[in-house]
Amino acid sequence: MYKDTLLLIDGKWRPAQSGRTIDVVNPATEEVIGTVAHAGTADLDEALEAVWKGFQTWKAMSAYDRSKIMRKAADLLRSRADEIGRLMTLEQGKPLAEAKGEVIGGADTIDWFAEEARRAYGRVVPARRADVFQLVIKEPVGPVAAFTPWNFPINQVVRKVSAALAAGCSIIVKAPEETPASPAELIRAFVDAGVPEGVVNLVYGVPAEISEYLIPHPYIRKISFTGSTPVGKHLAALAGTHMKRATMELGGHAPAIVFDDADLDNAASLLATSKFRNAGQVCVSPTRFLVQNGAYDSFLDKFMGSVSKIKVGDGLAEGTTMGPLVNARRLAAIEGLVADATKHGAKVQAGGRRIGNKGYFFEPTVLTDIPLEARVLNEEPFGPLALVSRFDDIEDLTKEANRLPFGLAAYAFTSSAKRATQVGTMVESGMITINHLGLALPEVPFGGIKDSGYGSEGGAEGIEPYLNVKFLTQAGI
Repeated sequence: MYKDTLLLIDGKWRPAQSGRTIDVVNPATEEVIGTVAHAGTADLDEALEAVWKGFQTWKAMSAYDRSKIMRKAADLLRSRADEIGRLMTLEQGKPLAEAKGEVIGGADTIDWFAEEARRAYGRVVPARRADVFQLVIKEPVGPVAAFTPWNFPINQVVRKVSAALAAGCSIIVKAPEETPASPAELIRAFVDAGVPEGVVNLVYGVPAEISEYLIPHPYIRKISFTGSTPVGKHLAALAGTHMKRATMELGGHAPAIVFDDADLDNAASLLATSKFRNAGQVCVSPTRFLVQNGAYDSFLDKFMGSVSKIKVGDGLAEGTTMGPLVNARRLAAIEGLVADATKHGAKVQAGGRRIGNKGYFFEPTVLTDIPLEARVLNEEPFGPLALVSRFDDIEDLTKEANRLPFGLAAYAFTSSAKRATQVGTMVESGMITINHLGLALPEVPFGGIKDSGYGSEGGAEGIEPYLNVKFLTQAGI
């Protein structure tokens, strides 16, 4: 059922002009299952002309009409969730239930921004003279270039497309070559819902070549990037050189804090679920487990019990709860981090090895007694590695929680209101969830600070980066 993926430029699905393609590999079998069109400069030039033309059409449409089209796209996406979820599992590896959930969540995101489109209010500022009025107006910033990763092929694209369309912007999406089919089906839902030609365009190719061609182009007025911190810094610098507005959702190394007064059964269960979701290939994944001394042994025992129940396998197989890593590079990276940690004296409490020799499967892994100089405590692992350490008091905790330059997400479990308030105040992070898993809903902000980026892709804040503020004042004649 896996079909070759084409480019979408000016409303037409087509191959690259050069005919070039890139193979798509199923990470559970290592078999080539299809191809994706490889855009060249000529294709990008056509996409740029299309996105500029589409912007003129879309910005002139009322927010009410834009919202109706977006709501239709959400309904179409929901109706196709089974088919799209299966495509995602084939190309990305995550369990089918997670893939379908991502599709449904994408539809919810479209609905949220469809309503925000109708509520991007300006305001009237009281004037100092009776014959003067003063208006603050919100206008779309212009065509957007968006760059998205493979770990959430729909979730990462839908936030950018939905916010852009809600604001009245057009967009070129550079979606991931590893997982091209599912985001293409997301875009197809918008096209089938009636988004005009040129408003949404979809390309694939060499990421560096595409970004360095699109970002400086005068038609592009804003960029949005989700990916690694080093690449994000490079693109942010390029955007700054050309005075382009940018939203950056970058890497993380989230602390997961467990106090000695926490409900340890709840903490162990929720954190295991969150840690090994999508094989740990999640920017907000809990990674550094900081457990207070009084709870350490009991928490570790309960957490290990939850980890032992994880069933690793093909995402399409019955009962699978964790799929493979996305490619051989990720497999080698995780193996390298574990080897480095054990070389420095870390103890492997569970996992630590590749599973089999076909497919990019890796065991859910728990490491303890890890020295600070180990790479895994300083680099984002982006895989199924839980790093468990001890802490004594709030000062000790705060020092370690804020030690790294990342600041995307943090987790905490405690029954103390005082401790919850201390975590919320003292931990440097764009998002903190306490005693439950409450991140990444359409209606709440999603973004980081420090090396984890800037800007937000959710909530009422999500539409603002796509809007210019214009002040208009007029006196009576």
